[in-house]
Amino acid sequence: MALEIRSTAFEDGEMIPSQYTCDGDDVSPPLTWLGVSEEAKSLALIFEDIDSVEGVWSHWVVFDVPPDVNMLPEAVSPSKTLSKGGAQGRNDFGNFGYGGPCPSDGKTHRYVIRLYTLDTELSLEPGATREEVLDCIEGHILQQSELMGRYRRLADR
Repeated sequence: MALEIRSTAFEDGEMIPSQYTCDGDDVSPPLTWLGVSEEAKSLALIFEDIDSVEGVWSHWVVFDVPPDVNMLPEAVSPSKTLSKGGAQGRNDFGNFGYGGPCPSDGKTHRYVIRLYTLDTELSLEPGATREEVLDCIEGHILQQSELMGRYRRLADR
């Protein structure tokens, strides 16, 4: 079975509801996944804006999630660690945890949530950046899945 990530908040390619953005409650969307390899030692998740005028912009960095965890609930707390195991990194807003879509250029942006299964746990402290996580997972990825949502600021619609 292939790794698959989903959200009950939006389907792949659809608009992200405003409650998960800076125009709403700015809380993380609920995510679930299935098909995690039995060889997995940990999971990592990166939520990024691939159309940002600043280059790729990280909105959420999560790593060292135990492989038996199969979801992240809506509105994950911006704490350094997760209740079921794992750590949160710093997003490009400079904060721990999730920071929702907030494109400033009036255009619709694509937001990609990538889930990785890894053959190792990462030796990173909470607060690691997207770049640090990507450097550490290189050569350790067993599986990868992605979910893409789109968003444009409400005032710009």
